[in-house]
Amino acid sequence: MAKTRTRRLAALPLLAALSLGACAGDLTDTQRRTGTGALGGAALGGLIGSFGGNAGWGALIGSAAGAGGGYLFDQSERSRERAYYQGRYDARRAGGRYREGRGPDY
Repeated sequence: MAKTRTRRLAALPLLAALSLGACAGDLTDTQRRTGTGALGGAALGGLIGSFGGNAGWGALIGSAAGAGGGYLFDQSERSRERAYYQGRYDARRAGGRYREGRGPDY
C-alpha cells in the first residue's frame, strides 16, 4: 500500500509538467512569463516554507509573488519593444538616413 502511494506521488510532478507542456504553443508571451514566474516562485516558496514548517503556505505565497514578478517583467519587455519599434519608425520617417544595423548615416 505504501509503495503504491509513493509511486503515485512521484508521478504527480511528471504529470503536471506534461500537462503544462502540451499547451505551450498556445500561450501568449504574457501568459508564458507570468506562468514561469509563478512556477519558479512556488518552487522557491515551497522550499523556504518547508524550513519554517509549512511548505504549502510558502508555495502559495511564492507563487503569487512569482506571478506578479513575471507579469511586471513582461510589461517591462513589452515597453522596451514598443520603444525600439517607435525609434525605428521615427528614424525611417526622418528622411531615410537610417540603415539597419549601422545607425544614422550622415
